[in-house]
Amino acid sequence: MPLNREASNIPARTAGQTSGGAPELPGRRIRVIGVPLDLGASRRGVDMGPSAVRVAGLEARLEALGHHVADSGNIRVEIAETQAPGSKNAHYLKEIAGTCTRTAKAVLAALEAGTTPLLLGGDHSLAAGSVSGVAEFYRQQQKKIGLLWIDAHSDINTPESSPSGNVHGMPLAALLGLGPEPLATIFGYAPKVAAENVVLIGLRDVDPAERENLRRAGITEVYTMRDIDERGMRAVMEEALRAAGRGTAGYHVSLDMDWIDPVDAPGVGTPVRGGATYREAHLAMEIVADHGRMLSFEVVEVNPVIDEHNRTADLAVELACSAFGKKIL
Repeated sequence: MPLNREASNIPARTAGQTSGGAPELPGRRIRVIGVPLDLGASRRGVDMGPSAVRVAGLEARLEALGHHVADSGNIRVEIAETQAPGSKNAHYLKEIAGTCTRTAKAVLAALEAGTTPLLLGGDHSLAAGSVSGVAEFYRQQQKKIGLLWIDAHSDINTPESSPSGNVHGMPLAALLGLGPEPLATIFGYAPKVAAENVVLIGLRDVDPAERENLRRAGITEVYTMRDIDERGMRAVMEEALRAAGRGTAGYHVSLDMDWIDPVDAPGVGTPVRGGATYREAHLAMEIVADHGRMLSFEVVEVNPVIDEHNRTADLAVELACSAFGKKIL
């Protein structure tokens, strides 16, 4: 059964849908925010992800579901070739923190305007900004938020533990207050999310130091691909949504496209074999929509440089539509 909805900017929805998949009640007002950030990764190209997702028809396909979509363009991002990498333990940290701060402010403004933020990445380091913006909006109302981190990786390295120095492996650590400090203290406080309301789904590539950081942060809701294999996506998602929603206004959904198997999503920043199938990914997003408590959504790590005919961006749009209520019947 869907969870009870708390007072928020989330519209009520009926269980029924029209045959075309459009909601019977008025849809959401969605604000698209592009974050063409590729400073956090070794492999270049994810800065073109927002454009690829737009080209795949994001706005038209969401509006066909009954939503009103406004695109606010892209957050300003520094270009790697014009900057010094800085510390070998956290490359371009200053520049990434600047982008994430601008992203956080844009997300906060979107929520204040009564719209649902939909962010397009870019590498996953942008989540330090997006989640900070959502957390700040609800903190001002004395409410907590939950976080669904759907990813092949846990992204909970710190500069001290990272084997690569790539900041796209650090945003969850920042959101939990482990560091790095410029990302952890956006809006002047940390952590942004309580560990008991953070859920990781689909892990299959975790550094040894990240295992310790997960324990240190106090995260207990972690579902690997083995859990999905053994228990099925429905059981995992139902448990995950209960944990993320317990005592919160709702949850932010952070979807890294490398969660999906490279057979279906070849154009991602860090592909790893053995991910979710096409239908498993859709089912997960459909269950998110059924519960009706999603506060904001982002899709990251789409890399058109290594994609095949924009397949991965097209799938990203399909999954966003499922998360925003599209159904088969």
